[in-house]
Amino acid sequence: MEATNAQLDAAAVGDLVLLDPLTEESLLQTLQERFRRSHIYTYIGDVVISVNPYRPLPIYTPEKVQEYRNCNFFAVTPHIYAIADDAYRSLRDRDRDQCILITGESGAGKTEASKLVMSYVAAVCSKGEEVDKVKEQLLQSNPVLEAFGNAKTVRNDNSSRFGKYMDVEFDFKGEPLGGVISNYLLEKSRIVRHVKGERNFHIFYQLLAGGSVQLLQQLKLRQDCRHYGYLNRESSGLPGVDDAANFRAMQDAMRVIGFSPAEVTALLEVTAVVLKLGNVQLSSSHRASGMEACSIAEPQELQEICDLIGLDPGTLERALCSRTVKARDETVLTTLSVPQGYYGRDALAKNIYSRLFDWLVNRINTSIQVKPGKQRKVMGVLDIYGFEIFQDNGFEQFIINYCNEKLQQIFILMTLKEQQEEYVREGIRWTPVEFFDNSIICDLIENSKCGVLAMLDEECLRPGVVNEDTFLAKLDQLFAGHKHYESKETQSARRVMDASLPPRCFRIHHYAGKVTYNVTGFIEKNNDLLFRDLSQAMWAARHALLRSLFPEGDPQKNPNYIRCIKPNETKAAMLFTPELVLAQVRYLGLMENVRVRRAGYAFRQLYGPFLERYKMLSPRTWPRWAGSERQGAEVLLAELAFPPEELAFGHTKIFICSPCTLFDLERRRQERVAELATLIQKIFRGWRCRTRYQLMRKSQIIISAWFRGHMQKNKYKRLKRSALTLQAYARGWQSRRLLRELKLQSRRRAAAATIAAYWRGYQVRRTYRRYFRSEASTRLANFIYRQLVQKFLLGLGRNLPPLSVMDRTWPPAPYKFLADANQELRSIFYRWKCKRYREQLTPQRRALLRAKLCASELFKDKKTLYSKSLQEPFRGEYLGLTQNPKYQKLHAVAKDKLVMADTVRKVNRASGKTVPRLLLLTTEHLVLADPKAAQPKTVLSLSDIHSVSVTRFSDGFLALHLKETSTGGAKGDFLLISDHLIELVTRLHQTLMDATAQALSLHITDQFSTRFQKGNVAVTVVESAKAGSDVPVCKKRGSHKMEVLVH
Repeated sequence: MEATNAQLDAAAVGDLVLLDPLTEESLLQTLQERFRRSHIYTYIGDVVISVNPYRPLPIYTPEKVQEYRNCNFFAVTPHIYAIADDAYRSLRDRDRDQCILITGESGAGKTEASKLVMSYVAAVCSKGEEVDKVKEQLLQSNPVLEAFGNAKTVRNDNSSRFGKYMDVEFDFKGEPLGGVISNYLLEKSRIVRHVKGERNFHIFYQLLAGGSVQLLQQLKLRQDCRHYGYLNRESSGLPGVDDAANFRAMQDAMRVIGFSPAEVTALLEVTAVVLKLGNVQLSSSHRASGMEACSIAEPQELQEICDLIGLDPGTLERALCSRTVKARDETVLTTLSVPQGYYGRDALAKNIYSRLFDWLVNRINTSIQVKPGKQRKVMGVLDIYGFEIFQDNGFEQFIINYCNEKLQQIFILMTLKEQQEEYVREGIRWTPVEFFDNSIICDLIENSKCGVLAMLDEECLRPGVVNEDTFLAKLDQLFAGHKHYESKETQSARRVMDASLPPRCFRIHHYAGKVTYNVTGFIEKNNDLLFRDLSQAMWAARHALLRSLFPEGDPQKNPNYIRCIKPNETKAAMLFTPELVLAQVRYLGLMENVRVRRAGYAFRQLYGPFLERYKMLSPRTWPRWAGSERQGAEVLLAELAFPPEELAFGHTKIFICSPCTLFDLERRRQERVAELATLIQKIFRGWRCRTRYQLMRKSQIIISAWFRGHMQKNKYKRLKRSALTLQAYARGWQSRRLLRELKLQSRRRAAAATIAAYWRGYQVRRTYRRYFRSEASTRLANFIYRQLVQKFLLGLGRNLPPLSVMDRTWPPAPYKFLADANQELRSIFYRWKCKRYREQLTPQRRALLRAKLCASELFKDKKTLYSKSLQEPFRGEYLGLTQNPKYQKLHAVAKDKLVMADTVRKVNRASGKTVPRLLLLTTEHLVLADPKAAQPKTVLSLSDIHSVSVTRFSDGFLALHLKETSTGGAKGDFLLISDHLIELVTRLHQTLMDATAQALSLHITDQFSTRFQKGNVAVTVVESAKAGSDVPVCKKRGSHKMEVLVH
C-alpha cells in the first residue's frame, strides 16, 4: 500500500505514465523532485529511468533484496531490483529468455546498473556449493574486466572503454549454470595516447600501486607512474580511488574465477611489456645513401622487454626500425624513419593489449561456460559506452556514438514503433503517437553503398595518395543535401556562417545532439596496420602467452530497458542540472514512450501462453480446453467478469489495459495454485497412506510366516540340544567308569614301582656305606653350613630393627663366616628404609629437605652458623604478608611468586650504622622495603646479582655483590645482616638456579672487597668479644676500609 501511495504522489509520481498534465516541464520537475528525495529510480510502464546520484545510497541492502523478491513490478516503489526480479521470474516461470539493455550517456551509471542487476540475480538464486561457485565466478568477472577495460575520462572516473554483453545461462529451476561474455570495440588507441585530465586503463596504475616490490622487480617496473610515456608521465592520484586495494581485489577475483598462478604471472608480464614499450625511444640517423633511418636510443628498455618475453633484442630492434616489403617474388628490407618507427611501436602496443584483452575474455568464458547438452535459459545484460560529446571528437567517439545510435534505434523499434505497429496488426483501436525515427541517421553512417563507414573503407583501399582531406571531400560531395550532415563546405554551399565548425571536421545531428568530428586520424585508425615484421617478432618470443596472441546466431530475447541519466557534468553528489537532464529526456525519447504507454495497453500476450497460465481460474477451461485458444481466453475472462474497457482481443494476442487487472489475475492465480496444491497434497497423502497400509499388511504376512518358521526352528533346536545332552551324560558315565578302572590299575603299577625303587635304593645305600664313606665329612659340613645360614636368615626376618631412618641398629652376625653377608644385608636394609621414607614425603616436606640439602652443600664444615640452623625449619615467610593489612602493597608486588620474606638490617655504606629493612625474595626480583611505609625502596633483578660473600663465623653478616651494569644498584653493593642467613642464601641460590640456570657465586671468607658509589671498600671480618652479642658491629676505617666485629 505504501508503494502504491508513493507512485500516486502528485508531486513525485513513481510512474510517469500516471503524470498529469504530461509536458516536458512536468516530467522534468517530477524527476528533479524525486531526485531531491533520493528516489533515483522512476518507471515509464516497465521501463526504468535511473538518475546517477554520484554517491552511495542505503537502498541496496539484503533487506531490500528480500523486499523486491517475487513481488509484482508495480506493487513496490521503483527500483532497479524490480526490473531485475521481473526479468528473472519471467525467465524462470515463463521460460522466456531475457535481455536487459542499459543505455545512457557516459557517466550516467550504466556500469553500476549492470553490476546491481547481476548482484540481485545472484542473491535471489537458490543456494548450494556448486551454485554459489558459479554465482561468485560470474560476479568476480567484473573487477577483472573493469581493471583491463575501464579508464578515467573527463566525464566518468570508471568509464567502460569497451562494450560488454554477458549472457548468463540458467537451468530449468532458475539456478545459474554459467555464462558467456562478448566484448566489442575496445578503445585500444587509449594505450598510446589520452588527453590531459584522463587516465590510461586502470590495470597499469593498479599494478604499479598494488604490486609488491618483488613482483615489480620481476616485471622490471618502477612504482612511479611519471616514469612511463604511455601514462603521459603524470601522477596516478585519483581522489576516492585506492588502486592498490583494487589490484588486490582483481587478483582475488582471478583466483575465484580459476586463473592459475602461472596464468596471472604471464598476464602481468604482457601488461608490463605494453607499458614499457612506451619508453622505447628512437633516434634519427642517415645512411651512406642519404636515406633517413632510425635506431634504438636507449637499449636498456629494449633489453628488459626482451628479457620478459624471451626474445633476442636484435630481433625486436630490427622489427621496430625496419620493414620487410614483398613485391611479387622479391623481398625488400627498408629502413623506417623515426615517425614510422614510433607508429610501428604504438601499433605493436595497441595490438598486444587488444589481443591480450580478447584472450582474457576467452579465458573467463572458459571458466564460466556451460557444459554442452544441458537445457538452458538465457538472461543477457548489455553494458556499452555511453553517448560521448567532447571538445575534440575523433574516430573513437564516432564509432561509440554510432553504437548508441543503433541502440536507440532498437529501443524505438521495440518500444514505440513496434508497439504501434502491433496494435494495427492486431486490429486494436489506436491513436498513433508521433515520435522521432533515427533510422535516417543510422542509414547515413552504415549504408553499405554510400554511408560514412563505406566511404571510409573505400578511401583506405583506394590506390594513390590517401588522406583525411580526400575522405572529407567525398563525404561533402555525397551528403551535401543531407539534413543531418554538416561541414564547412556544405555550410558554404548553403550560405551558412558557423564559426563553431572548424575545418577538417564534419558534424552529424545524432538523436542525442549535434556532434562535431575531427577527421584527423580516421584513415590511420581504420587501417590499424601492424607491420608483418613486428607480428613475426612476437611469434618468435619464448613467452607462451604472448606467442599465442599472434597466430597468424543470437536467439530472440524478451527486452528489458534501463535508461540512465546523468544529472550534472561535474559528477557532484545529488546535484540536478535541469538543462542537461532535459536534453537527455529529449534524445532518449521519454516523452514519446510515456505517450505510447498512456495510450496503449500495459500487458499483451499470445492467446496460447495466456490460456495455459490462467486456465485453472475457470472450471470450463480447466484442466483442458477443447476449442480454439482465443475462444478459451474469451470464456475465461468472461467468467472472471472484468470491465470490457480493460480488455481488447486482437487477432493473436490478448491486451490488458491496466496493471491492476494483471495484478488481480496474478493474485487469483496464486490463490488457485494454492488450492490445487492442497488438492494434490490431499490426493498424494491418501495414496501414500493406502500404499503404506498395503505395504504394512504385506509385511505383516511375511513377518508372521517368518515368525512361525522361526518358532519351529527353535523347537527343533531345543529337541536336538536335549538329545545331545542325554547322549553326553551317558558317554560321560561310561568314560568315568573306565577312568576309575584305569586309575586303579595305575595306582597298582605306581605302588609296585615305589616298592621296587625303595628296594633298589636300599641296595645302593648299603653299597655306598660299604665303599664311599671317605667323602662323608665334606658333605656333612656343607649340609651343616646350609642349615646354619637358613636359621640365620629366618631369625633375622623375625628380629628386624625398627623402620625409622634415624635408627642405625642391626643385629650382629652369630657366626664369623656370616660377617660380610650380614654387613651387606644391613646396607641394603638401610637404603630400602630411606627409599620408603622418601616416597612417603609430601611435596612441601620434600622441598624443605632439598633446601636443607642445598644448605648442607653450601655451608657444611665451612661456616660455624650452619650447625645451629640444622634444628630450625626453613619457614620462608616470616612477615605475615597475607595477615597484616599494612603489607598489602608488598603482597601485590610479590603476587604468587614469593619465595622468602624476612626482616634484615641494612648497613649504611658511609657510617656503618644499620637500619631495618623488609626483604622480599621472588622468583624474578629481590626487593628491599621500608618497614614503616611498607613501600619498596630497592628492586633488584636476579640477573643483576653477581655474587654473595659471608664470614666463616656464626654471624648473620653478608655482602650482596651486584653487576656493574645493574640498574637497580646504582649506589653499589649491599651489606645486610639477617637472622636467617643460611635460609636466605640457600633460597637465593635455588631461585637463581631456577631463573637463570646458573649457580650462585658464594664466597666464605674473612676479607673481601665491595663496590660502593664512591669506590671500592675493603671489608675485614674480626672475631672479637667486643661485639657483645650475635649482631655484628660495623666500623668505618677511613674511606676505603671497613671492619666488622663478630662474636
